[in-house]
Amino acid sequence: MTRGGREKDRTGEPERRCIGTGEVKDTSLMIRFVVGPDGAVYPDLLGKLPGRGFWITPSPKAFALAAKKGAFARAAKQQVTVPEDLFAKVEAGLAERVIHLISLARKASEAIAGFEKVKDWLAKDQAEVLLQASDGSDRGKSKLRPPRGKGTLITCLTQDELGLAFGREHVIHAALAGGGLTKRVVDEAAKLSGMRDMNDGGTARRKGKTTR
Repeated sequence: MTRGGREKDRTGEPERRCIGTGEVKDTSLMIRFVVGPDGAVYPDLLGKLPGRGFWITPSPKAFALAAKKGAFARAAKQQVTVPEDLFAKVEAGLAERVIHLISLARKASEAIAGFEKVKDWLAKDQAEVLLQASDGSDRGKSKLRPPRGKGTLITCLTQDELGLAFGREHVIHAALAGGGLTKRVVDEAAKLSGMRDMNDGGTARRKGKTTR
């Protein structure tokens, strides 16, 4: 059991308290920060920077609360400099990371793009995750349904961003097959969608089968 009697998450991931909202969550759902030698706050998106870290839930609300309460300095137990563009840097860094991971999946033949190819993968149950551009046509996107389950729909990237992952000018529809990179894409996309304050989190659970 964790503090407050809450049962520990069964994923085995360590839990930390968000310095903004006070919520205790899996670290896989949060963003770690450290203080550099210059006293500035830096995001640690890869979780590898040295030093005592502190954690924030990826959302505008959590960042706003942390700034309002002076939570960065309190968590670091010292005076710190919080860059004015910290939120924007985190969002941009997460977007770059999601794009990079999808690109790696593409090179490993675990990701494809294009309406017909995606439709075919979905029909053959080859796709584990459906990706649709946030600024794509709702009518076009409604013609494809994601696989059953949690985290099977990602909508936090724009057409241009998805295009970067596939070496194209823009992409509206894409899919990920089962593979080692898929969970990493889903986890990082969930953080990015939180930063972009998307209603469905950018990763959603849907029911139903692919339209044929």
